[in-house]
Amino acid sequence: MDLSNFGDNKINSFQMLNKTFNIIVEQGVDGYLISSVIELPGCHTQAKTYDDLLNRTKEAIELYLDEKKPFKPTNKFLSLQQISV
Repeated sequence: MDLSNFGDNKINSFQMLNKTFNIIVEQGVDGYLISSVIELPGCHTQAKTYDDLLNRTKEAIELYLDEKKPFKPTNKFLSLQQISV
């Protein structure tokens, strides 16, 4: 693939496409599934099915990376836990 026509932003996005991101999936009161990308603050999407949600999440990540300059992770994901009280 020829990257010569990509701007700095596009090259950063292209390079980040092979990065693994952690997402949290929740179900809203309306039944929609909602994903939040932990490493990308404000990167969220929703869908009715899990497959659609994953596809839309990938698209949201690509769009997020195209808009933000440069990409710098804010947090490092460690774990997800449930606690009962």
